[in-house]
Amino acid sequence: MAAVAAAAGVSKNTVSLALRGDRQIPAATRARIEALAGELGYARNPVVAELMSELSRSRVAGFRRTLALINANEDERAFERHPTIPHYVAGCRERAAFLGYKFDEFWLHDPELDGTRLRRILHARGIRGIIVTGLMRGNVLPERFAGLWPDFPSVVTGVRTRGPTLSFCCVDHHELVVEAMERVLLLGYRRPALVVDETIDRLVDRRFSAGMWVGQQALPAARRVAGFYQVQAARTRRELFERWFRRARPDVILTLNRRVREWLGELGVESPRDIGLVQLERRRGTMNWAGMDQHNDLAGAAAVDMLAGMLHGHEEGVPLFPRATLIGGSWRDGATVRKTGDVES
Repeated sequence: MAAVAAAAGVSKNTVSLALRGDRQIPAATRARIEALAGELGYARNPVVAELMSELSRSRVAGFRRTLALINANEDERAFERHPTIPHYVAGCRERAAFLGYKFDEFWLHDPELDGTRLRRILHARGIRGIIVTGLMRGNVLPERFAGLWPDFPSVVTGVRTRGPTLSFCCVDHHELVVEAMERVLLLGYRRPALVVDETIDRLVDRRFSAGMWVGQQALPAARRVAGFYQVQAARTRRELFERWFRRARPDVILTLNRRVREWLGELGVESPRDIGLVQLERRRGTMNWAGMDQHNDLAGAAAVDMLAGMLHGHEEGVPLFPRATLIGGSWRDGATVRKTGDVES
């Protein structure tokens, strides 16, 4: 590093910052130093880098950098009152603090904000990376922010985005359903069914219904029950759910919607006496259900790790090959299922 500094006519600290892609150093200077480093055969020592990383982790981190945490939900206060999003946010904040980062928070639907203004704000504050969370109704980022993403490494939690496609972290929705299916079949249920709104399934590239299809392959064709995907419409037109239920005759339902239990109660069907219920995202109001913990806080933490890796690797803008980190869910027993008479001994 000293040789590179001497050749470039700068300090070793400037070389160190430049080789880490720090924007405190002008782009032209960074490029010149990188070229000189290559000519002189400079290579980062991975052993030293690992030791420095370990030293950094072993002490209480002070805030070294600020990242942007963007609320992409339509609700400006979704970080506090949404049933799912606060778990992502908690994971992001905890992991960021551990790594020595803090967040400045922004709302993607702020009428006074667009890509040009937000880009200017981030540059002025020295913010180099973005985490986006809160997409629940769609995965297309607003067109007015199109000019923002090429300037910053960005990671999304929860879903894969379109326009542009960014790297993302979320629960493994497909495996989540496959495992839930395995659990209910072990309990002896014979006609499991999926009840998930079409919009939600489409939002996650139909990984819920795909996981259900895979799980149903263990069943004879006569026991493969068609799912119900009109959940949103059934909130006001309950007859849609009733007609499906009478026709499909499931003995256990896998769902994201806690109102399904109320709808069944209106039909005189009780859980677990008459039917099993499995919650695919156990959260406030459904913690006594059997089902899956999605560990969305771990997805938030993984998003921070991914973004930190991008920053350390000097990555910028929309990735040519977006990456995905999938978090496994965990089954939890609960009061909404029971062993049936069909359990094999």
